[in-house]
Amino acid sequence: MRSRWIPALASALGLGAFAAVSALTPMTSALAGDSVTMLVLREHGVGSAAQAQPYVDKLVAAAAKVNGWSSAKGVYQTDRSTAKSFIASDHPQYGILSLGAYLGLHDSESLEAVGQVSSSRVGGQQYYIVSKSAKDLDGCKGGTLATNHSDDTKFVDKVVSGGAFSLSSFTVQAKSRPLQPIKAVINDEAKCALIDDAQYAELSSVDGGSSLSAVWTGSKLPAMVVVAFPSASDKSSFKTNLSSVCSGEGKSACDEVGISSLKSASESDYSSLLSAYR
Repeated sequence: MRSRWIPALASALGLGAFAAVSALTPMTSALAGDSVTMLVLREHGVGSAAQAQPYVDKLVAAAAKVNGWSSAKGVYQTDRSTAKSFIASDHPQYGILSLGAYLGLHDSESLEAVGQVSSSRVGGQQYYIVSKSAKDLDGCKGGTLATNHSDDTKFVDKVVSGGAFSLSSFTVQAKSRPLQPIKAVINDEAKCALIDDAQYAELSSVDGGSSLSAVWTGSKLPAMVVVAFPSASDKSSFKTNLSSVCSGEGKSACDEVGISSLKSASESDYSSLLSAYR
């Protein structure tokens, strides 16, 4: 079986290339001449930071040249605790974070939402519980649930589930790789699996995947969040420029990394999710 997971540039990078493609639209910024650091935190993504980093380095170098930054650095992370250490040591100005990471780090890191990324490739925008034997969600409760999304219980219980369930309703089998929860159900090692939309799209490409069906489907959630850290300057220009990033010269760069659109956003756009998470 040959999986259809996205190639290394688009999948491992996820939206890490934003640090560079945002520079492809001309802008006048107070950041010109300054050193700019951007963090991309993509939790549960395909691929590793080591695979993504060379692409980030090249794209951020292009961003520095276009924007006139004296220096620029883009760092790709897949783990929240590692990202927190990086934030403490390097004080990035901007970042692109998975929704769960944004909610989890919002208060402790004084994050401000300034934009939203739309992408069909990134995953985490909708969640499913799938099973081979259960007929509905109640048929999964009390049984074994395989998932690679159990590292933030609050995010699953209060945001992902929409009140339909909590992880305590199951015996959770924590997995580390995206295909492991699916295979656990196929191999009768777990009764059900909690997966996201990227994993769900892979069912037809996994041997035995066609035997699984969704017994619960969650509501659509926002994609990755573009954030400003407390050290950011000229946020208004940065936000205004977002909607133009994926047009003109920037379109091919956005297409390459699977970005369909970028738009400005504000804290109010995420207020209901922040309230639910707290």
